[in-house]
Amino acid sequence: MSTTNDNNTATLLHLSTLSQYFIPFGNFILPIIIWSSKKDKSEYIDKQGKECINFQLSLFTYTLLLALIVLPIFFIVIMKQITISDYNRFDEDGEFLLRNISMNNNGVLIAIAVVALLLFVFLKVAEFFLIIFAALKTSSGENFKYPITIRFLK
Repeated sequence: MSTTNDNNTATLLHLSTLSQYFIPFGNFILPIIIWSSKKDKSEYIDKQGKECINFQLSLFTYTLLLALIVLPIFFIVIMKQITISDYNRFDEDGEFLLRNISMNNNGVLIAIAVVALLLFVFLKVAEFFLIIFAALKTSSGENFKYPITIRFLK
């Protein structure tokens, strides 16, 4: 049975991941600090801390995989179109100018990149709402398990 203090700490654990919007890697740093300082005092906080950190590590892994798909495709499509003479082209305003960029014969690659980017956007929106939902559940003392989470910490 969790106490009100445990519920509040677990809620804070989940909400602390939103610090990623203000502090680089805050979604890892703050939950780890809160979890490591309170995990020995409550089994509930220990479980929710692991759940929170596992979810953030899972999303980081998924983001890296999507980046490994999108970035090479972007460079292949763009670099395939640029010739050596294009590197030093500037217009009359001094802006870099590329005239030969064409999306012909790149439809499949572009479609894959767009799907990966849309998947990334979906993950970020889902992450935000799942964090809020987890905070609401844990504030009432319920156990919460994030979907699509790899269990790095057991």
